[in-house]
Amino acid sequence: QVHLVESGGGLVQPGGSLRLSCAASGSIFSRKAMGWYRQAPGKERELVAGATTFGYRHYSDSVKGRFTISRDNAENTVLLQMNSLKPEDTAVYYCNTWPPESGYWGQGTQVTVSS
Repeated sequence: QVHLVESGGGLVQPGGSLRLSCAASGSIFSRKAMGWYRQAPGKERELVAGATTFGYRHYSDSVKGRFTISRDNAENTVLLQMNSLKPEDTAVYYCNTWPPESGYWGQGTQVTVSS
């Protein structure tokens, strides 16, 4: 049984920062690439950042240079450090494997960037 729990979202002003955390239970974490995804109102869910087990990192063009994904293998945690946030970053953020498994989606965490 795999369980992913996201946390760390909130309301932040443009230019601010947030750090999201994803706690992964089950046996997937140590052998799977993990990713952060987001879904804005009226839009499809999209990949924001991905991290493989061997250190490769991928970022969407819209967040490159502002967001950093990291993984703590000892704690089975995936982090997303988000800096220089923009209103267009407003969305519900989810973690999942990369590519995602349909049965692993959690509740997500809301990020709202607004003044």
